[in-house]
Amino acid sequence: MSNPDPSAPEIITVHSHRVSCDGVGGALGHPRVWMELGEAGFVECGYCDRRFVLAKDHNVGEDERLAPGVYEGAGGH
Repeated sequence: MSNPDPSAPEIITVHSHRVSCDGVGGALGHPRVWMELGEAGFVECGYCDRRFVLAKDHNVGEDERLAPGVYEGAGGH
């Protein structure tokens, strides 16, 4: 797995290979987009540049609809 650039505005650790992002800004956010983490183990949102990084213990399992970073207050796990 490549090392993601730590200069991303926000890095969210996830357990799912499929994540979504809506900017977590309510009316100030952006349209919800779904993204797949590639072989590199991370993906960046094209709207807000949040970076979603696959956790080392990603086999724990996570509901992709409730992935961290999608809903305010979820934070990075």
